Amino acid sequence: MSLTDTPRANRLHIGIFGKRNSGKSSLVNALTGQQAALVSQVAGTTADPVYKAMEIHGIGPCVFIDTAGFDDVGELGRLRVEKTEEAARKTDVALLVFSGGGLEEELAWLARFREQKTPVIPVVNKADEGREEALALARRAGEACGAPALLVSAATGEGIPALREALIRALPEDFEQPSITGALCGPGDQVLLVMPQDIQAPKGRLILPQVQTIRELLDKKCLVSCCTGDTLEQALASLAAPPKLIITDSQIFRQVYDKKPPQSLLTSFSVLFAGYKGDLAYFAESAAAIGSLTEHSRVLIAEACTHAPLTEDIGREKIPRMLRKRAGEGLSVQIVSGTDFPQDLSGYDLIIHCGACMFNRKYVLARVEQAKRQGVPMTNYGVAIAYLSGILDKISW
Repeated sequence: MSLTDTPRANRLHIGIFGKRNSGKSSLVNALTGQQAALVSQVAGTTADPVYKAMEIHGIGPCVFIDTAGFDDVGELGRLRVEKTEEAARKTDVALLVFSGGGLEEELAWLARFREQKTPVIPVVNKADEGREEALALARRAGEACGAPALLVSAATGEGIPALREALIRALPEDFEQPSITGALCGPGDQVLLVMPQDIQAPKGRLILPQVQTIRELLDKKCLVSCCTGDTLEQALASLAAPPKLIITDSQIFRQVYDKKPPQSLLTSFSVLFAGYKGDLAYFAESAAAIGSLTEHSRVLIAEACTHAPLTEDIGREKIPRMLRKRAGEGLSVQIVSGTDFPQDLSGYDLIIHCGACMFNRKYVLARVEQAKRQGVPMTNYGVAIAYLSGILDKISW
């Protein structure tokens, strides 16, 4: 993927699910028009999910996920199925491929997707290998799903155009990503971005939330200025009037708040991404749980990235230090990263998630729903830091 491509986290995620050797990989190749996935007659060829970013006419930027068969067996098979379940939580539209035998497993996954409110398209592949059997299976699958199953052949191309049309019709109505900055600014507004370039920032580059925010502000026709934390006062003095909005790195929230003009709105990249990727209202409500933490409490900090931690890492060092200063040195903090996220959250008093710029919105909301179901408050880095800095009620989103 080039620097000009849409980030994978912002693409529609289309997952292909089914039993081993049901034709999932060949279906991905037919839909993308490329050899994106390895095809073999050997059941269980696909191990870890394969992600292929594409641009499909009528759909736009999307990513196809080719998953391991959900009927895999053995210890290795169990691990593969866990990866398939992980991919399901990221999926915006699911293609459920039916194959011969009983339909119990497919229907169990259909129920899973419906619980997640994920649109499902039932598909029968390999129509060229046995017409009558495929037609009979499509009828059974359609009756079980309450919607017609599409009969396709990845080998001949039969039904592939109709499947693409079905994907377009199945697009979630709310798939369009919300605006990062929402109603905080508009055309002609001056926006000042405060972006410390410390050891955490990639050398010679900006981090993804900064890049995406700048792009949106330019699309909105805002007047954008940038500075670092140590040049904030000079940047403000250089402007003819106070900026309508200041967006800062959360780590210097209090420093920027103390120096900002009274009429300027203030938020942070992490707070904006809490709304862009997750449930900001729930994150803000959950931040109050910080006030109830004691040195006997347990906190889970979840990072989307799997970067090697550096000195003064925000999630691994700064936030835990701020929490312990408030709650006591005995406070237990566990760190998970990437797709590692406990299924059982009941042992935690609070979850603090990063801005999740590397995850798609569907996946973040799946984690939010998991926390809600288990009654565990969940907030994010920016919201937590604003609360700990005493300014949560003074920032904007």
